[in-house]
Amino acid sequence: MGAGARDTGRTDDGRLRRARLAVAAVFAVHGAVTGSFATRIPWIQSHLDLGSGALGLALVLPAIGSSCAMPLAGRISHRLGSRTALRLLIVLWCASVALPALSPGLPALCGALAVYGATSGMADVAMNALGVETEQRLGRSIMSGLHGMWSAGTLVGSAAGTAAAHADLDARIHLGAAAAVLAALGAAACHGVLDLRAAGDERPPPRFALPPRAALVIGVVGFCAVFAEGASLDWSAVYLRDVVGSDPGVAAACTTAFTCTMALARFAGDPAVRRFGPVRTVRVSGVLAAAGGLLVVTAQGAPSAIAGFALIGVGVAVVVPLAFAAAGRSGPAPSQAIAGVATITYTSGLVAPAAIGQIAEAGSLVTSFGLVTVLAVGLVAGAGVLRMPERTAVPAKPREPSQTE
Repeated sequence: MGAGARDTGRTDDGRLRRARLAVAAVFAVHGAVTGSFATRIPWIQSHLDLGSGALGLALVLPAIGSSCAMPLAGRISHRLGSRTALRLLIVLWCASVALPALSPGLPALCGALAVYGATSGMADVAMNALGVETEQRLGRSIMSGLHGMWSAGTLVGSAAGTAAAHADLDARIHLGAAAAVLAALGAAACHGVLDLRAAGDERPPPRFALPPRAALVIGVVGFCAVFAEGASLDWSAVYLRDVVGSDPGVAAACTTAFTCTMALARFAGDPAVRRFGPVRTVRVSGVLAAAGGLLVVTAQGAPSAIAGFALIGVGVAVVVPLAFAAAGRSGPAPSQAIAGVATITYTSGLVAPAAIGQIAEAGSLVTSFGLVTVLAVGLVAGAGVLRMPERTAVPAKPREPSQTE
């Protein structure tokens, strides 16, 4: 009997390890879609002859679509099961990246970006929910590594986009091919994730969750980080081209540098937090992000601007995962607090592209990234709300599964 229990334990551990690798691959595919699109924003802007204000208006649509569609992800998973739902949503998300480059004008671009954002948000919710469930069953933290895989995927996608831009490849061809390849990879990766199914009498999840007061300040810290991240990811290539005067290949390489430093910082995030604690880690991160912002706004050439965006990437990389962790400790309803903080941070994603574009239209992109620098200083000021109570840890034992796999 004892031997049988040990064999079952090994089987369960093996299945969970495979599930961890599978959901990590899904995170990487999701990131690769983001990186692929970000590097071709200058092509889309030039192809449609859009000014900074019009581009900023269009780039707000992904966040609107994401915010409106995210509540549907839980209901889709409830109806189809987690594995089938994630496979469906990740394929739709991959396919949507081809739509913006096919748009004949600004209205069509806005519609395409709304679909792009909606599928992104639903896939994001589904894969993070599976990541959390896998982490709890393993009994050790894996979420920082999963987000590192997302950044690594973004790096791969942006590197391919950089090569395509340098070769002056039509974005319609590049993004169409990327959509097909990534959809196939995402569907294959979903085969190994946990297959969680709701009990017959279980009610669907609520559509909205209001954050408790304790989570609001935590959400503001996350807001600052996501604003800097979104502004850099969406506008760094445009900044290099229009402000510094770089050619399209070098401008796209800036996005690659930004995503590379974010990926490395996220993979190193867990050891840093264990050694220094979340407050000191975020304070140092905020200093690095602010220094990067100063480099960007004072840049006289491509090397210093790229270095500045890279420092911003290092500075904001671990803030959102730590904000979610702090929200989970902030009150008696962790899931509600985390959902509330997520809503605030996604609002930052909604505001950032339009704010950068509108400030650039009224003044300049240099002024826009002055705002990013100020918000980075806010990370230093607000880091104290992420303080971790003593003896806080991931439970040593995975919880007993209540749903079929």
